[in-house]
Amino acid sequence: MDYKKAGVDIEAGYRSVELMKKHVMETMRPEVLGGIGGFSGAFSLEAIKDMEHPVLLSGTDGVGTKLKLAMIMDRHDTIGIDCVAMCVNDVACAGGEPLFFLDYIACGKNVPEKIAAIVSGVAEGCKQAEAALVGGETAEHPGMMPEDEYDLAGFTVGVVEQKELIDGSTLKAGDVLIGMASSGVHSNGFSLVRKVFEKELTAEGLGTYYEELGGTLGDTLLAPTKIYVKALKNVKKAGVRVKACSHITGGGFYENVPRMLRDGTRAVIRKDSYPVPPIFKLLAEKGDIEEKMMYNTYNMGIGMIVAVDPADAEKTMEAMKAAGETPYVIGSIEEGEKGVTLC
Repeated sequence: MDYKKAGVDIEAGYRSVELMKKHVMETMRPEVLGGIGGFSGAFSLEAIKDMEHPVLLSGTDGVGTKLKLAMIMDRHDTIGIDCVAMCVNDVACAGGEPLFFLDYIACGKNVPEKIAAIVSGVAEGCKQAEAALVGGETAEHPGMMPEDEYDLAGFTVGVVEQKELIDGSTLKAGDVLIGMASSGVHSNGFSLVRKVFEKELTAEGLGTYYEELGGTLGDTLLAPTKIYVKALKNVKKAGVRVKACSHITGGGFYENVPRMLRDGTRAVIRKDSYPVPPIFKLLAEKGDIEEKMMYNTYNMGIGMIVAVDPADAEKTMEAMKAAGETPYVIGSIEEGEKGVTLC
């Protein structure tokens, strides 16, 4: 008896590491010390030592059941972008710069090419966020997970000057809400997505072309989550002080928008101020989902919302466009009970 006969292939683990190295190396920042392959990732803080009051920010998340679609389609090179996005967008929401990232993959069986494809997506997400992929873990779980399944989670650390923390404390009536377009469903609400499209959850069904989507159902649903780090960096470089920020993830507008508000302020968002992507209309119609539930579950086409002074609105949007994002003025802040009104 040996470890391989028990279900864990050490040689496959070595092969996975070799295949992913080139992707990991592409994410390196000057602060990374010692390369890759050690027992821990080393990251120098030399570059932030001159900050007045540096604050570390952290975020951790996974991809959820969106992974099931990647498995059905046997396409694993973008799901890592989702994992990175879910973590770094939260750090960016507080005004932070993501510094480094670590991933964790649990699988029923280590197939080196599949693991390397997953990590290539993680590396791509890190490049988009300008964060270093300093470490990770691939754990083989025979007997606990089916051989062809895996789970993916990640963790990031960022930094911000304390006085530049985005906390909503300066919000006031009249401030403008600017939303950045999402790429689609992103990485939340896929348990409901899978229920609605239960009959289509095959390679053939997901490969079906939908005229209203302008592509296949699978391609539309698997589109990776937008990473808004560069856009928010550009806004800061433009001299704009973002007063509050919300990453529209699980819980949609009704849960996430209030998290950016201080007591005594209310967000008013106009639903007709931007185009809702066709996938949400298809979901609602096919699943007979009430509109409020849609806005309470999905991003509905807006992945990130910032609040700025009206005088900074145009400058903010130009900075976002320069980073490749599509912004819309979607509403404003009013005095009132803390919460959100969609009208």
